[in-house]
Amino acid sequence: MAVVLMLVAALAACGGRQRVRPTTPAGAQPPVDSARPLAQGEDPCAVVYEHDEADYTPGGLYRPGQRDHAPTGRPDLERIPEPVARVEPLSRYGNRPTYTVLGKTYRVLTDARGYRERGIASWYGAKFHGRATSSMEPYDMCAFSAAHKTLPLPSYARVRNLSNGRSVVVRINDRGPFHEGRVIDLSYVAALKLGVYETGTAPVEVEAIVPGAPAPLPAGPEGATVYLQLGAFAQRDNALRLQEDLRASGESTRLVETVDNGIHLYRVHAGPFAGGEVEEAKARLRLRGFPATPIVIEN
Repeated sequence: MAVVLMLVAALAACGGRQRVRPTTPAGAQPPVDSARPLAQGEDPCAVVYEHDEADYTPGGLYRPGQRDHAPTGRPDLERIPEPVARVEPLSRYGNRPTYTVLGKTYRVLTDARGYRERGIASWYGAKFHGRATSSMEPYDMCAFSAAHKTLPLPSYARVRNLSNGRSVVVRINDRGPFHEGRVIDLSYVAALKLGVYETGTAPVEVEAIVPGAPAPLPAGPEGATVYLQLGAFAQRDNALRLQEDLRASGESTRLVETVDNGIHLYRVHAGPFAGGEVEEAKARLRLRGFPATPIVIEN
């Protein structure tokens, strides 16, 4: 196994290729639950199926036809702490400016600040447990982690299940999922905590958490024009969907396109508001499920 991983590391270093993890049917339909009562002190994530080297090819592609699965028993989620966002150096692997999977090219964000997006979440489990992620860290299905196509590795995000309101903080250390419309691939325990495991997929909102990010700007002087930023998206269609939701709730919005090192972001702002209206607007948006982030001021 070590020899295989060294070969993959060499390929990643020389060719700059991302590791590819195709989503298996478990991400599209409810899995068969193989849970059983655990013996006292037993670690369910230590009881997984043995990996067959025939399921592995250099470059990180796993056998697409093999069904993913959960561990033998269910872990006690209360005993698994959620990660605390902290400043970390970027991983040596998985952060090339662009990469191509299945004929589509993705641009990796240089800064996660302001990222917020809605889409479908899926999950991956025992089939990949212990294997190297795109950052070359071993995948642990019993840690709160996730795969994302464009956020820097590692980074942190809060994921909220729009179907039931549950949320969890995850550390992103892998690439994927590469199905259209899916925005994040959750670890087994993250999917379990969010209620995604039972359904296979679920609509979610992903919001980046950036330690040390600047606090929101003050409301500004009297007469300033104030906008509240509600999301920054790599895909214009996702930004337009948020705009439609805001307009349906009676809010005025604008779409601002920015370019950072060749990466396009579409930022959705609510407003404009007068300086004295800002706090009331933030509270109103929060109650409607639109948490506002930085304030944009234009005199």
